[in-house]
Amino acid sequence: MKSYQYRENIAMALQTLTAHKFRSFLTILGIIIGVLTVIVIASILTGLRQNVITFIEEYGTNNIFAFHLSTGPQFGRRPREEWLRKPLTVDDALAIRETCPSVQETSWEGFPWNTRVRIQYRGNVLHSFNFKGVPANYVSVTSVPLADGRFFTEVEDEHRMKVCVLGADAREALFPYADAVGKQILINDGLFTVVGTVEKRKGGFFGENEQDRAVLVPYRSMKKMMPWEDKHLLLIQAKAGMLKNALDEVESVLRRRRAVKPSEPRNFDLTTSERFIEQFDSITAAVGLIAIAISGVGLLVGGIGVMNIMLVSVTERTREIGVRKAIGATRRDIVFQFLCEAMTLTGVGGVFGILLAIATSYLVAAFFPSLPASIPPWAVITGFTVSVAIGLIFGVWPARKAAHLDPIEALRYE
Repeated sequence: MKSYQYRENIAMALQTLTAHKFRSFLTILGIIIGVLTVIVIASILTGLRQNVITFIEEYGTNNIFAFHLSTGPQFGRRPREEWLRKPLTVDDALAIRETCPSVQETSWEGFPWNTRVRIQYRGNVLHSFNFKGVPANYVSVTSVPLADGRFFTEVEDEHRMKVCVLGADAREALFPYADAVGKQILINDGLFTVVGTVEKRKGGFFGENEQDRAVLVPYRSMKKMMPWEDKHLLLIQAKAGMLKNALDEVESVLRRRRAVKPSEPRNFDLTTSERFIEQFDSITAAVGLIAIAISGVGLLVGGIGVMNIMLVSVTERTREIGVRKAIGATRRDIVFQFLCEAMTLTGVGGVFGILLAIATSYLVAAFFPSLPASIPPWAVITGFTVSVAIGLIFGVWPARKAAHLDPIEALRYE
């Protein structure tokens, strides 16, 4: 078939579509909803994944995170065995540093597990924060970017001095109109001097980063305040290009120190940035399947609507089909005409779905900044391709029915 015939068929399809605007809109509504759903959810998941990757990169792609409880996605309650596990200790971190040749440095976070912490500056009370006790090398192991001031030193940690560093959101909440460095904040019953603040982090979950809400104090200062708190997250920095070796060495050291036999499952958790992203991808894959199922229903409804309207169109245009056959149109020409019309109809629905998805993604980003939306090109291409394919699949039966009409009977049709 020549190119001008393609153009003619598409023009005829568009003319038919515009001649029955409301009917055509109702027909392609399912297609619009299906394409819209897929692209919007894909854009949100893509934006979230990019934020998570940025978050992990800011912490350091060579870091290993060790904790006595499982740190992956939790569905339901933890097993009792996990709650009975012995927490990891600072001595574990020091042993890893001394005995693992693939490890560059180790640090740790101590945090209140059962102790309520209250932080305020004059009338401003800090809500939803992460209070942590960390050593002086924490700033280099986790690549903490300082905005103002400095990080506390090893000497300040050793002498249990009451100094602290504030995350960006914590600083904004306590000091919305003043510089924080040099001021004293009240942490429970103690006055702590702010020596530095941290830059706003780029990545995070739903636009939030727990480091932005962090209040960091020297580890020994925290232990002096609450000596009963013994929960630690170990941060292990591997040497460049030696992450896998470091992971094996760390597991070996912790198994030995915690008396875990080679045949027994480990009673601690080790996570890397790569594993964390894999866990996140497994969650988004499940969400993606749900989105595909939802959009599939819309596309199926749209496809059935297209088939129905094309069958009605065949009945309405029976005499026209008879005239075309009488002047030489072949069955192939008739099939192509109606398939082209069906694909044009669903293709237009796909275009409307794409445009609405783009607009929705921008609205989501504008009204919900914590819910990122980044439209991937593959979602747009897939959405349009599937919408056209729906027209092709569900247009076959009406097209074949039109092609097999008897021209004499068609010309007699009133």
